Amino acid sequence: MKYLPIDLSRVTTYPIAGRRNKVSLARDFAGEISAGMSVSALLAAMPKQLGSENLDAVINAVVSARRKGKPVVIAIGGHVIKCGLQPVLKKLIEAGIITAVAMNGSATVHDYEISLIGETSEDVGAVLHCGTFGMAEETGRDINRAIKDGVADGIGYGESLGRFIIENKNPYRDSSLLAACFEKGIPATVHVAIGTDIIHQHPDCDGAVLGQATFTDFRLFTSVVSTLGNGGVFINIGSAVIMPEVFLKALSIAQNMGFHVDAFTTANFDMTQHYRPLQNVVKRPTAGDSRGLTVTGHHEIMVPLLAAGILDRIGQSHG
Repeated sequence: MKYLPIDLSRVTTYPIAGRRNKVSLARDFAGEISAGMSVSALLAAMPKQLGSENLDAVINAVVSARRKGKPVVIAIGGHVIKCGLQPVLKKLIEAGIITAVAMNGSATVHDYEISLIGETSEDVGAVLHCGTFGMAEETGRDINRAIKDGVADGIGYGESLGRFIIENKNPYRDSSLLAACFEKGIPATVHVAIGTDIIHQHPDCDGAVLGQATFTDFRLFTSVVSTLGNGGVFINIGSAVIMPEVFLKALSIAQNMGFHVDAFTTANFDMTQHYRPLQNVVKRPTAGDSRGLTVTGHHEIMVPLLAAGILDRIGQSHG
């Protein structure tokens, strides 16, 4: 069969005035950007679309949660600490906005090293093959001993290490997220998989102690999750596997025990939207009357912007 170019003269058209459009100049475009503008003005000037719309929705959800006295929980991966965001998150803790913090094991390593020497994050490639990667004596010794002492006192990993940082008078303890949680008296839970963190390589590591510490924190975290219903907020920042999985299991326990956690907001902040955060934070937990949001971008940009927007909006509501 021989084909000829189709004759377009028979194509029908319609007036553009009758078309429904998804983007409107009057409704969706950015406003004017000017020098010296306030945080609220900058946020108001962002396009009312996609990521900026989601960011605004997260800010509103957090402000609403605090007005209602509902929890605002953040879960973080180690990269959030390596990006130097402790001062930003600490400000939200001190302002009574963040009411609980959960993290994976790597976040504790970086947080502890910052509190001890003001630096962290070794060059893995440069030292891996000579066998010294992760073998800094103080990091493994101190964290493992702090956990052991905490378990003996019936407390979990996060509280144990926060307490140790304060009591040990680490020189840079004012920059520690765990220390800030301990001093503020809010839950700081740590969720580890055996073998994922450099402190598991050290002779001071005790698997039974480590397991007990993180299991205590899992139960504490589940208690926090059980109170998210009717206006709470859960934000996952930079954890692609551990924290989304822990959150899903904690939520399952809470539902099983009759807490019926619903009508809350979840959000996933990351540079790439991975499978587990999308499924276990944004979609599955919000299948009822809840809402899941995604904000894609670098932590060192998006987290300060989020914090500034929250503080500004709460300040306006109190003014």
